[in-house]
Amino acid sequence: MILPLEDLFNDVISKAQRGLGLSTNALADTAGVNASAVEAVKNGATDTATLLKLAPVLSLHGPALAAMADHAWAPQPVSLEGLAQFNTTWHDMTVNAYLVWDPATREAAAFDTGATADAMLDSLSELGLTLRHLFLTHTHADHVADIPTLAAPAVWVSENEAFTGAQLFVPGTTWQLGGLTIQARSTWGHSKGGTTYVVRGLAKPVAVVGDALFASSMGGGQVSYADALATNRKEIFTLPDDTIIAPGHGPLTTVGEEKAHNPFYPEFK
Repeated sequence: MILPLEDLFNDVISKAQRGLGLSTNALADTAGVNASAVEAVKNGATDTATLLKLAPVLSLHGPALAAMADHAWAPQPVSLEGLAQFNTTWHDMTVNAYLVWDPATREAAAFDTGATADAMLDSLSELGLTLRHLFLTHTHADHVADIPTLAAPAVWVSENEAFTGAQLFVPGTTWQLGGLTIQARSTWGHSKGGTTYVVRGLAKPVAVVGDALFASSMGGGQVSYADALATNRKEIFTLPDDTIIAPGHGPLTTVGEEKAHNPFYPEFK
């Protein structure tokens, strides 16, 4: 399953502008462009010259932003034994959930539920997996909509974002799943308890990041834009480049590809 990018270049601009608290006039004045040009690119106009002027004011990487506008990049398809992605429709968007399992013991963990867990249940049965845990990346409605159907023996959520029926953990907690280890890392900013789960023991490491990071974008930083950026840098971008990133929306990607192509992180280019 290859999904389209969650965000377009104008979504990136809007998120950065909102996160930095810049008015359109202030952004235009600092970048040396007309306010009408800013509004035009925010509405989807592919004006490369304007994008390259706006990018440094928004702490974005201009060439990566321009590549998004030109539809010049998408992450390479990812396939890994022990990882399955599920994409379901939630109102006017789609949302991802995941299964991770030890191929030897067939013990599995789910990460979020998406709008419906029906396909996850089918896969558990078809693959002969035993579900041990459900880990919540955060508690926004589109990610936790079908917890009862999944009926996991244990549901886990960060102590910073308590949720009815879920057990609380401290960031840094590690679980064993057969021969796999799952470590919780705090990537808050989009939500108070936003968590990235790093899975080791498969052929490549996997980071289930929720809405902390998307292919060539990131979550909106509704709680704290600055902390959303900082925790991603600390907890996700320090992982090996071949780490598979499993985001809450959009396609699978890798740490290496995001270093090279995500406009929000110009320091890696």
